[in-house]
Amino acid sequence: MITILSCVIIALLICIIYQYQTKKGRNKDLAYITNKLEQLKASQSRERILLTTGDKQLIELLDLLNQLVDDHQEHARQYLKMKASMKRMLANVSHDLKTPLTVIAGYIEMLQNQPLMNEQERARLLQQVHSKTLELITLMNTFFDLAKLESGDQDIPLEKVNVTEICKNNILLFYEWIQNKGLEVVIEIPEKPVFALGNEEALNRVLTNLISNGIRYGADGKMIGLKVFYDVARVYVEVFDKGKGINEIEQERVFERMFTLEESRNKAFQGSGLGLTITKRLVEEMQGDISIQSIPFEKTSFTFSLKRLNK
Repeated sequence: MITILSCVIIALLICIIYQYQTKKGRNKDLAYITNKLEQLKASQSRERILLTTGDKQLIELLDLLNQLVDDHQEHARQYLKMKASMKRMLANVSHDLKTPLTVIAGYIEMLQNQPLMNEQERARLLQQVHSKTLELITLMNTFFDLAKLESGDQDIPLEKVNVTEICKNNILLFYEWIQNKGLEVVIEIPEKPVFALGNEEALNRVLTNLISNGIRYGADGKMIGLKVFYDVARVYVEVFDKGKGINEIEQERVFERMFTLEESRNKAFQGSGLGLTITKRLVEEMQGDISIQSIPFEKTSFTFSLKRLNK
């Protein structure tokens, strides 16, 4: 009996000692994790929390904490990227608004200081004032549209749209401009209707941006193309040209807000650097995606896809 009692007591002591050592080790690990989190917070380091332990619960806690650290670092990176983008945007907005305003002010000053100006010259200057005023309004509307898209204030209801018909109508709108530029037109659009989930107004604007962009910046390739194709799940629209294209590094940034290139293709609205940014946002609002591929003087294409719908 005494032997059994002694064994029980020894077993209990071993359990108590094991629990004490386990708790002590866990407290040490928790103190390390706490200290590491404070260091990461203070230094904004990209380091992860590493700890060798066999404690399953601590391992799960570390996994969760490292996920939170990664998320925090990604949010911080995105914030810095957005902050830099907004600074560029404000600088560009100031410049883009200042230019037409300066021209308008100059024309008005000429009209005021030359009361004896002949009617023909006066009419010419007034036409220039009118033209620059419209340019300014277009520019301001472009900034406003992007602001509404990014804030979620612009309502873009989705419905079944006939992609083939919309594409045909849009390329026809550019017929005169294409003819004046002397461009070859390559059109590959199915005869039968192809339907997708989208918004006709948004889709018209996307196509207007992409086609005008291709004509304006790919005209040296003497060709503009529009292709519609599809698979079981998606409808694809490709706008392409054979111009000088966009290099690989710039392709990764061409849809960024206010990103502009030298003789930029991103200026679908002259000077704004927002045309392709708005295009991407509109495609995303229609639950689609858009990409670019470019080989200089061979083929530069913008392709977006939407969810295909049956008749």
